[in-house]
Parts: sequence; structure tokens; C-alpha cells
Amino acid sequence: MTTLATAAAERAGVAVEDVEVRGHIIDSLILPKILDCISASGAAFRIKEMSIGQARSDPSYALIEVRATDDETLERVLAQIADHGAVPTATQDCRLRPGLFFERAGDALFCGETLFAGYRIRSHIRGYEEIADLLHCRVIPLELVDPRYYHLDTCFCPLAPGLAVYYPRAFDVYGQRVLRELIDELIPVSDAEAASFACNAVVVGRTVVTHAGCPELHRELRARGFTPWAAPLSEFVKAGGAAKCLTLRLDGEAAAGWRLAPTAVAAGHPFSSTH
Repeated sequence: MTTLATAAAERAGVAVEDVEVRGHIIDSLILPKILDCISASGAAFRIKEMSIGQARSDPSYALIEVRATDDETLERVLAQIADHGAVPTATQDCRLRPGLFFERAGDALFCGETLFAGYRIRSHIRGYEEIADLLHCRVIPLELVDPRYYHLDTCFCPLAPGLAVYYPRAFDVYGQRVLRELIDELIPVSDAEAASFACNAVVVGRTVVTHAGCPELHRELRARGFTPWAAPLSEFVKAGGAAKCLTLRLDGEAAAGWRLAPTAVAAGHPFSSTH
């Protein structure tokens, strides 16, 4: 199903990626849009697998090989068709230029549509320009000024879009102001509870798990309709972390507001609200 316009790219193509798309991709014209987008960008495609839903309510599925003449063209094409719900089948780690350090989930937390990113102690601020390009979202760097709070997740905990817990003294004056401007409601923690890593909490829906000994924060959480749970983590606190540092989240933070193009939702994107 390769067009003449992309035949040259197919013959010379050296950059290849498999993508998949599922949902109502036939009647919504999502699949033709994806294929047209690939061809118009000077790349080539080959449909490797396809299944069409039998009933109107049944989803369809397509596995597509995308081939381009170079990596730059391929990345551009993948970014364009991602808006229509086509996602790569192979996952990759975020790779930055050599010399740029990024401590991943420890220093990058979504609150709503914005990714807040800590830097200075463990991560480099220059790396966040590349992170913003990779994720296609707004990234707000926040300078961490207290070495005890070496990661953003030790002094900042989004609870829901527009609501977060934080320890103000871990940030410089600019960072404190930006947080107040961009987040509707901030719950500050005391010096004592911050030292117990109260902000290094795990949020699951309306439940918040913290280290034991954070009564002030728990009172603030209950007042906002959350259910706090205290876990005795004193031995791990000695190593520099608490509840969140003991977890590996697979489904994204509860406060992350994933924004999708309408076409991605129609295509049954795995992060859409219909799944």
C-alpha cells in the first residue's frame, strides 16, 4: 500500500518504526489520515497487520511500519501521526545529549497539563528543553536550593490538577512565585514535617500515603476530602526518601492532566478517557 510519492523513501529508507492504532479508525477516517500524513511527509508505510471490527461497536486495529530516509524525518512523522492516535509499539528511555543529567520521575512531576521539573542538585536545567520537545508539553524548571531536598519529589507533591503539597524553603524565590502563579492551591508543610519527607507521598485517587508523624499535613488533607494514611518509614527516611521513593508508578501520577487531540480520543488512544 505504498504510494508512488513515497516509493523513493521506501527504497532508500534506513529509519524504521512500527506504530499501532486502534479504535473506530475506519468510519472516523483516522486510518486514511495517518497514511496520508506519512505519505505527505516524504516517508513510506506498509500495513503489517489489520483487523476490522465486525459490529459497529467493535474496534479495529492496524499495525503499520513507517519508513523514512533518516531519523529526523522519522521523528517528525511519528510526532505528526501521534496526534491521530498512532503510537510506537516499542518503548524507549528518554535520551538526552551526553553530559545532560535527568533524574526522571524524581525530578519531573505533572500537575495538570504542566510538567514541573527540579534542577541544580541532580538534574541539569538544559536537559528540560529537550524534555519539552520530546513530550510536547510545557515544562517549568524549578531550582532546588536545599541539598536535603535533592529531588523535586522530596519537596513537592501534586495531589490533583491545580492542587499540590510543597515545602517552600526548598525552592528559590522565583520557584516559589511560579508555583503560586501556576497552581491554584498550594498546601505548605512545616519545617519539621518536611524533614520527615512529608512531600514524598504516594497519591492514589483521594488516598495519600505519607511517612508517620505528619499530623499537620494529614489535617490539611482531610479538610480537602483526602484520606491520609501514615506508614512507619523512619529507616528509609534515613536514606533520604519516604513513601514515593519506595514505589514505581506505571499508570502516571494522579494529578497529571493528559491532554489529547480529539482525533486521538476517537482512535481509542490508550490514555483517552474512554478506556
